[in-house]
Amino acid sequence: MATKILQKDNPILRQISKSILEKEIKSPKIKKIILDMKKALNSQEDGIAISAIQIAEPVRIFLISKKIFEILGENKDEIREKVKDLIFINPKIKKFSKEKQLLEEGCLSVRYLYGKVSRCKKVQVEATDENGNKFSRGFSGLLAQIIQHENDHLDGILFIDKAIDIEEIKPENIK
Repeated sequence: MATKILQKDNPILRQISKSILEKEIKSPKIKKIILDMKKALNSQEDGIAISAIQIAEPVRIFLISKKIFEILGENKDEIREKVKDLIFINPKIKKFSKEKQLLEEGCLSVRYLYGKVSRCKKVQVEATDENGNKFSRGFSGLLAQIIQHENDHLDGILFIDKAIDIEEIKPENIK
C-alpha cells in the first residue's frame, strides 16, 4: 500500500523539519522513511520530487525522482540503469543566483492548484546522501526550482504561500 501524501490543510505540513543526526543517517528508521517517500512518489504519475514532511515525517530529507532526467532529456538508454533518485539529507542552500525567473509550479500536497513562483535560476546545495556521504553541488533550471520548492517544505512553506496567478486544473482538464 502506498504511503499517504498529506494535503495542504494538514498542520504537519507547516512544521519546521528537524535535522537528522549524522549517526542516524544510515539507520533503519531513515532507510524506511526514504523507502516510504519513494513509494509515495512513485504512486503519483506526475510526481517528480517529495519531502519527508509530505508523508508526515518532519525530518530534513527530500528526494528528486530519477524520472526528472527523462524529462530533461538526459536519461539516454545506456545510462538509464546508472541513474538513481537524488536524495538530500539535511540540505542547505548555500548560494542563490541573483537572477530569478517566474516558473509554473504544482505540488503533490496542493493537488490540482498551480501557480507561478519566482525562483532563483541557480542554487548551490550542501547535503548528505543516504550512504552518509556529504556533497556540494550546483543546480540550474528545473532542478534548481525543484530544490527550492522541496527545501521550502522543510521549513513549513507551501508554494501557494509565494505563488501568483493560482488556478485549479483538474486532471480531467489536462488531457
